[in-house]
Parts: sequence; structure tokens; C-alpha cells
Amino acid sequence: MKLTGLCHSVQGTAHMLASWIGAPMNEITYVCAGINHQAWFIKFEWKGKDAYPLLREAVKRKEIYNREQVRNDMFIHLGYYVTESSGHNSEYNWWYRKRPDLIEKYCTHGTGWNPGEHAYIVKEYQRRKNIWQKEIKKWLDDPRPLNLKRGNEYASSIINAWLGGEPFRFNGNVPNTGLITNLPPDVCVEVPVYVDRNGFNPIYVGALPPQCAALNNINIASEEMAVEGALTGNPELIFHAICYDPLTAAVLSLDEIKDMVNAMFRKNRQYLPQFKITKV
Repeated sequence: MKLTGLCHSVQGTAHMLASWIGAPMNEITYVCAGINHQAWFIKFEWKGKDAYPLLREAVKRKEIYNREQVRNDMFIHLGYYVTESSGHNSEYNWWYRKRPDLIEKYCTHGTGWNPGEHAYIVKEYQRRKNIWQKEIKKWLDDPRPLNLKRGNEYASSIINAWLGGEPFRFNGNVPNTGLITNLPPDVCVEVPVYVDRNGFNPIYVGALPPQCAALNNINIASEEMAVEGALTGNPELIFHAICYDPLTAAVLSLDEIKDMVNAMFRKNRQYLPQFKITKV
């Protein structure tokens, strides 16, 4: 089985949800599946009992709701909790960024990481551009011994398990070989994976709740067209991929999307040698 990626946000989200209901993480069990950056906790249990009723009560508290305004709103209406920050999730669907009043309500005042501020990550990269050398020098000059304890990254645990150490479970991105039955075959899905000396062993999940699969399928269709268009140099497929991007479709007509795509091709033509035609 080929592993195409890892997802750390699943573990982080699980810890966050456990803290909201006052549960020790070692008493929590869950199944999380979908696609990268849009996986759903289709099971979340505390001591073997469904913990979703406790989470529904928890998000009624203002201080918790405000931590993840977009994700908590999606949870209230769709019934299952989704991975990734509220800022990212506001970009993956139609509901939160199509009007200034909605951006103000859902994407401006959240208290968690990346609530939805425009260009949040770009600004962080720009900030680090001017300080990264000083930070590295400060780290190298620190006389204290290095902390060699295992961190939260998966790589060392995966390598250890693959070389014969303790088996390790994590959420990974793998081809959909019937693992999620209501997502297309062979697309990249995110499911629980066990790794041991025999390799990567993804776990069968079955069908996602239909409201969750619907959003996954929209994003999958757009991604598949974008990849195929990029590999074959087909500008029409790129245009069609962007037509079905949820956030783009929420604010632009088809004519406006076409104009935008053509403008993007003109601007980036020198970087796209596989495209013989760069106009839709």
C-alpha cells in the first residue's frame, strides 16, 4: 500500500475535543476519515460511549464556540466534527466567505489558531522571512542540552514500527481501494492506518455520512480535474476545476471565472511549459 501523506490535524483536533469535555486523551477512541484537510470524526467516544452529546453541549459555551467558529458552526449543522482550522474550512465550502457580513461574523473574531484572517499564512511566512536566521542562530547558541524526547511528528514512530518496533496507528492519505465506499475509487482518501514490519495497513471505514461525503466529493472532483489538467496541459480542465471550487463558485459567475482563469494563465504563462494553449 502506497502512503501519499500524513495528517497531524486529526490528532490535534482529537486532543482539542477531549479537552472541551474534560476527558483524558487516553480514554478517548475515535475514527476519523474523509480527505486530507477535510476528514470527519465519524466516531468519537469516551470510555466506549458516544461523546458527541457532550460535545454538543460544550460548543454552546461561548468561550468554546469562539475557539473554532467555522468548525463549530459546521458541527452544529452537519452533525460531525471536521479536521483543520476554521480559517482553512472557511475556504473549503460556500458558507462563510461569500459576503462581508459573513466574513465579519465567522472569520474575524475567533480566538483559535487561524480563525480566517485574509492571507494569514502568507503574512506568517513574510514575518519569518526577516527573522528565521536570527532564530536559528539563537537556537544554535543556546547552551542548554537539546531535548531529544519524541515530539508530535509521526515520522520517527512510523520508521520505528516499519523496522520492527511497536506498531503505530495514525491517519494517513492512501488510494481509495474501497476503504470509503461513497467516495470515488482510487482517489486519495484519509483513513486510519496501522504501520508495522509488514508495511502500511489502511483500515476499512465504509460509507461516510452523506452530508459529509457530499462536501468531500465536490472537493475531490475539483482536485481531480485540476491535476489532470496540469498533467496534460489542458486549460479547459483547469477552468472547469475552478468552476467547481466551492469558494470561487460562491462569489463568481461562470463568465467571471473564465476571465479570472485567463488572466491567471497570462500572468503565469512562462511557468507553464506543458500548456501549448493558455486561454480558455
